[in-house]
Amino acid sequence: MFNAADLPDDIATLKAMLLASAAQVAHLSAELSTRTAEIEHLKLVLAKLRRMQFGKRSEKLDQQIEQLELKLEDLEAEQAVAEAKAPAEVAPRKKAERKPLPPHLPREERIVHPDQDACPSCGGGLKHLGEDVSEQLEYVPASFRVIRHVRPKLACSCCDCIVQAPAASRPIERGLAGPGLLAHVLVAKFADHMPLYRQSAIYAREGVELERSLLANWVGASSNLLSPLVEALRRHVFAATKLHADDTPLPVLAPGNGKTKTARLWTYVRDDRPSGSDEAPAVWFAYTPDRKGEHPQAHLKGFAGVLQADAYAGFNAIYEGGQVREAACWAHVRRKFFDLHAARPSALSTEALRRIGALYAIEEDIRGKPPDERRAVRREYAVPLLVDLERWLRAMLETLSRKSDTAAAIQYALKLWPALTRYTEDGRIEIDNSAAERALRGIALGRRNYLFAGADSGGERAAAIYGLIGTAKLNAVDPEAYLRYVLTHIADHPVSRVDDFLPWNCADKLGTV
Repeated sequence: MFNAADLPDDIATLKAMLLASAAQVAHLSAELSTRTAEIEHLKLVLAKLRRMQFGKRSEKLDQQIEQLELKLEDLEAEQAVAEAKAPAEVAPRKKAERKPLPPHLPREERIVHPDQDACPSCGGGLKHLGEDVSEQLEYVPASFRVIRHVRPKLACSCCDCIVQAPAASRPIERGLAGPGLLAHVLVAKFADHMPLYRQSAIYAREGVELERSLLANWVGASSNLLSPLVEALRRHVFAATKLHADDTPLPVLAPGNGKTKTARLWTYVRDDRPSGSDEAPAVWFAYTPDRKGEHPQAHLKGFAGVLQADAYAGFNAIYEGGQVREAACWAHVRRKFFDLHAARPSALSTEALRRIGALYAIEEDIRGKPPDERRAVRREYAVPLLVDLERWLRAMLETLSRKSDTAAAIQYALKLWPALTRYTEDGRIEIDNSAAERALRGIALGRRNYLFAGADSGGERAAAIYGLIGTAKLNAVDPEAYLRYVLTHIADHPVSRVDDFLPWNCADKLGTV
């Protein structure tokens, strides 16, 4: 929409603006139409597959249905984002008629009275004129309830003025779901790894019919609402001087052929609590369709400090300029020797594990201490052990075939030696990259439930919500209570102060929703 005060007087410029606006409207309309057609096609395919299920069942058929359900979730959520961003000129898609909220659910009335005790126009007394009532479906732990927002209308007894409290804002404009229900759906999907079609079946058992498409719409609209907060989280993470980084595979449905491709979820963790810092820990995730090195290089553009990660070659270009220093992970080294020991124990693998264990024992005693103290202890006790360990590894390497798995484990450690010993030079650096691996643990567990994402857009949405949920957990904040609070207030909050909703800034307010 154009603001009349800002319109130019020049007719040619006005025509150009109108043509540009018309082109944008046409593009968005076409995009929405295409997405709607694809959604309708998937619904037809799903209906056909479900009919086939009543005959001979097969695991392959069940997997096809599950794939299409997930694809449909992400398409419908993406459509909600597109509609939220579309200008008013773009006609919204026709939505199914809304069913009345089940009468058996308990009702809780919240009467919102006007602030005025007298007529704001003439000061006269106010009398009851009527009221507006709207209902919102809310979720409280273990039960549904319907919140009735009652806004009495008061009329002035001396003039025609009518006074009424403004309607309460909702996370999704004119949406049925309350912030508690939205938070529950998000946490169930992204923390408890429960796909939306399974959630829909669970809610139906409670007598509340919430179609998967409706839940998907809520997920898309909520993620769009939370996007400024996710960006604030990213800024906080990359303002650190030391980061942990890692990635994990994420199967994603490839367009058209029904097969999956392997995308990646990257995690970047800011957590200096082990070195005595009181800075809030946080984690930010990023989704990419592949594992090319250009992706972490883009994520870390502008970052300066220490990056603790594995030996992935895609990080090498980041270290070349000297702005970022590499710190490697002793847990990866230990894991290689542990795997050898588990397969076929030997004196060499036993000794390697003993020596690495001695380094970890030193870390146990200095966890949470200030950086200077940690550095002093490491230089006194860890450095001599490391010098002796390097000498021993090189001696053992001379006795082995260079093609053996044991030689490969030793060469891995020696190749990374400067980065592996960097933690002794800086008390802020950890001995390993466990902070990033812990951040990815929930995703690895979740893959067993949801198997794959339905589309690239679904992977990006997952990365955004994973970051908010993971950061809440790092700060000992209940993710559902946190998202409930944020979704209750963020729509009316100035975007310039979105940092107010970072978990550590609002943890003491979560009981005041």
